[in-house]
Amino acid sequence: PVYTAWDLGLDDATAIWFVQAAGSEIRVIEYYETNNTSLTEVSRVLRNDKPYAYGEHYLPHDAEIREMMTAKSRKESLEALGIRPITIAARQSVEEGINAVRQVLPKCVIDEGKCARGVEALKQYRREWDEKRKTFKTQPYHDWTSHGADAFRYLAMSFAPRVAIDPNRRRRAKIHIV
Repeated sequence: PVYTAWDLGLDDATAIWFVQAAGSEIRVIEYYETNNTSLTEVSRVLRNDKPYAYGEHYLPHDAEIREMMTAKSRKESLEALGIRPITIAARQSVEEGINAVRQVLPKCVIDEGKCARGVEALKQYRREWDEKRKTFKTQPYHDWTSHGADAFRYLAMSFAPRVAIDPNRRRRAKIHIV
């Protein structure tokens, strides 16, 4: 299955990483980013334009906040649009999330072509300099890189694929050449 990790935005970008588990590797197979796009349209892209069988979809903690207009959360809206199962990422500090990314990145094999913009976002993600105090601020600089980096943080904090083992699978015989 393909798992997704999201950062939601409307005026800001919605960013989605697509990954698969392969043994101890995490294969990062695609990155999708869009601006000023409704959840209805994003869900249509995932259901109709992406050739994947999905596992879980990881969303940020604020996806459970209910909208005043509909009294539904973004999570509920996506589920109604066929995006499921959804797991909400644990609420952690940005620093804890960045440390989780540092642990996950060495396990990743990334499709450079399909993930080019996301990889560039990760490369350029940075802390903001506080000129007055002559030190870095604790929070990262918020710009175009934030969305891809935040979605990857949610991936690092949430990704734990459930590997189904086929009980009928035969064990391969070990061959020893003498």
